[in-house]
Amino acid sequence: MHESWIADRMRGIEVSGIRKVFDLAANLKNPVNLSIGQPHFPVPAAIKQAAHAAIDADKNGYTVTQGIAELRAKLRADVDRRFPGRHDRELFITSGTSGGLVLALLSAINPGDEVIFFDPYFVMYPHFIGVAGGTSVVIDTYPDFQIDVKNVAAAITPKTKAIIVNSPGNPSGSVLPRETLRDLAILARERGVLLLSDEVYRSFCYDAPLVSPLEWNPDTVVFDGFSKAYGMTGWRLGYCHGPRRLIEEMIKLQQFTYVCAPSIVQWAGVAALDVDVSEIVADYRRKRDRLVAGLKDRFELVVPGGAFYLFAKAPWGTGQEFVAEAIRNNLLIIPGNVFSRRDSHFRLSYAASDETLDKGIEILNRIART
Repeated sequence: MHESWIADRMRGIEVSGIRKVFDLAANLKNPVNLSIGQPHFPVPAAIKQAAHAAIDADKNGYTVTQGIAELRAKLRADVDRRFPGRHDRELFITSGTSGGLVLALLSAINPGDEVIFFDPYFVMYPHFIGVAGGTSVVIDTYPDFQIDVKNVAAAITPKTKAIIVNSPGNPSGSVLPRETLRDLAILARERGVLLLSDEVYRSFCYDAPLVSPLEWNPDTVVFDGFSKAYGMTGWRLGYCHGPRRLIEEMIKLQQFTYVCAPSIVQWAGVAALDVDVSEIVADYRRKRDRLVAGLKDRFELVVPGGAFYLFAKAPWGTGQEFVAEAIRNNLLIIPGNVFSRRDSHFRLSYAASDETLDKGIEILNRIART
């Protein structure tokens, strides 16, 4: 094997820090697992049945690249209802929300273009940008994980091509206020910067309804999907809507990469849009409150307004050191430097049973005192 066979772009991609945690924990027996970034509930029965029916009906071939008409029509009707007057947009089905983000960045970013996003961030953002040849410009949001739009304005240069915003956010669970998203949307519009809004946790807003920057900036590209709301993480079904010209390029690129989202999963998605997940969301809000109440006396934390994560400050040492101690005590959590240029925090997922949450709370409070 010649080292020269490996492309230069791969030097900027490290093995996931989450995978490193699982390597550390490989010898644990029945660990208390608060690390998983996916819902813990099963896919609702109606969605499973729709997937079975699609298989039995031999709907197993390729679909058109942009997705089946039945699913696109349902999604488009929902977008038109939530964003009246945005009829000049195009919508298509992607192979997961991450697949949509990859297509957008590859379609929009030239080598050397700058892309702004916010720390802490979804672990894949800098790698997506790097593969596209772009340069990451990271804006710190500690300690409250809120965006100061004045800092964004100051970071924009002639090379700035795009801004990625994620609300509700992973790993912080932060939900950005209406005023912040309005000001960010207007700033991007006025400066001619492409705004990419990752809204995959849209269903999980606990204290206020979701706000999208699309309300103020018609050129916003919105990414959403079925993985979080319906527990379909492994089914890889997402969608994207945005300015017609850019979406046309993304569809063209999808044709020569992913080809299409999985066919049977698209038919399951049609059924998913009729499933009420409000009880699931209410249960996750209750779990959030249970976790916050259990940790707030010994940990510095910001109450998350959405998603199903809590991003707390390590009470001693670095985030990595504290996580290593948690693993020694049979608890799986993720060090904050996986999602950040700081090593001061750790991420918990409360997508778990109440019993698992209570065990995690007990271990965390015990090791916080050491």
